[in-house]
Formats: sequence, structure tokens, C-alpha cells
Amino acid sequence: MNLLRAVLHMVIAVVTVVPWAVAALLASPFLSHDALYRFCTDWGRLFVRSGEAILGIRNRVHGLDNLPQAPDARVVLLVKHQSTWETFLLVQVIRRPLAYVLKRSLLYIPFFGWCLARLRMIYIDRDQTLRAVSRIVQQGQQALDAGSWVVMFPEGTRVPRGQKGNYHASGALLAIQCNAVIVPVAVTSARCWPRKAFVKRPGVVDISFGPPIASQGRKARAVMAEVEQWIEAEMRRLDPDAYVAGASVLGAAP
Repeated sequence: MNLLRAVLHMVIAVVTVVPWAVAALLASPFLSHDALYRFCTDWGRLFVRSGEAILGIRNRVHGLDNLPQAPDARVVLLVKHQSTWETFLLVQVIRRPLAYVLKRSLLYIPFFGWCLARLRMIYIDRDQTLRAVSRIVQQGQQALDAGSWVVMFPEGTRVPRGQKGNYHASGALLAIQCNAVIVPVAVTSARCWPRKAFVKRPGVVDISFGPPIASQGRKARAVMAEVEQWIEAEMRRLDPDAYVAGASVLGAAP
């Protein structure tokens, strides 16, 4: 049954993304960035809502009051990354433009990637570390100046349930250099959508926004240590069954 649900959800996603993307591409020369962003991310909301209805996934949001409310707030969201689900869920929860740090290869996905290329996103090549950090800071500054919030996955890739990757300091560097606050975000999407799995399971996905973390005048590694501590503690609070003694760290020596 879960396989059939996953197939149906994917069919709906593929069938709807093509006309949606064509309409976005045709309209893009005539729309402001924010209007185009809203049009494109409405498809992301469709992806989430159809997933709720078909896959039986329920979303439970914590800590919304931790998000800065000032219109000119400069925010970098550092998010636990377990599946594709949270990339669309954030769009539904946060009603302002988001600029994701994404791998450049996503631009080559037909229709979906072509629309991404028209939006204010930050594209990096993972195998060029120094150049990627420079690009994150440069384009992140531009996105923040334009009123977007920047979304980064500090572990760099999707992480299996109950594990953690190496937290990289580029998000903290961006926040420090751009006078932005950091909001750490914990997500338990792997309970329903395991890493690299096609079949999803019904259940609850928790997304929790932590208290803003100041970055100005601090060292990037100290800031990231605070981010990591909050996210990993919150993950254990939200999904205690996933964590066992001696859980491995991705990228670490056995």
C-alpha cells in the first residue's frame, strides 16, 4: 500500500510540475522576483499537501515564535537535512522568500531545475570547497540585501535517521559577515521518508525552530558548535527512538 501511495504522489508531482514550470518560465520576464517565487513555490505547497493527503504524512511545527518578525530581519536558517520533504515544507511554513544553498546539478533537472535557475538561489559545486564558501558569502549577501532569508544544510547532505554528519562553518561565516542571526532548525522527516528511499511511511514529521543565535563578533566555529548542540539535542527530544548509544557520525573514522 505504501508503494502505491508513493507512486501516486510521484505521478501527481511529475504531471503538475511540467505545466507549472512552463507557465513560470513564460511569465518570468514580466514578474518581479517575489511574485515569481510565490508562483513557483505554490507548487512546493502542492507537493506537501498532496503528500499529507496521499502518503499520510502529518507535519507538526514547533517554535514558530522564534522566527524574527521584523520586516528587515536578516536570517540564516541552518537546517537538519534528512530528506527532500523539508525543502518543500519550509516554503509552506515560512511566508517570505527563501534563498537555498543548492548543488549546481539540480539546475539540470528538466522543468524543475529550469525554474530554480530563475529564482534567487545560491548554487555551489561541492567538490570546489573554497570557491563554494566564497560563493555562499557573496551570493548570500546579495540575497539577504534583497530581503530573502538564506537556507543552508550545515551537514552538506541528507543524513540517515539517528545519525549526524560533520557540521560545516560556512553558514556561520555568512551570518557573521552579513550581520545576520542564525535560526537552527531540527527536522525528523526521515521517520516518514528515509534517506534515498522511494517508499514513504505514514507518520508525523516534526519541524522545530530554535531561538535565534547571534553571530556578530564571534568565531565561526564557536557559532557552529552552538548550532550543532541545539539541533542534535532537539533531534533527540523530538525523535528519541532513533538515537542509540554509540550512533556513528557520518564522515568520521569508525
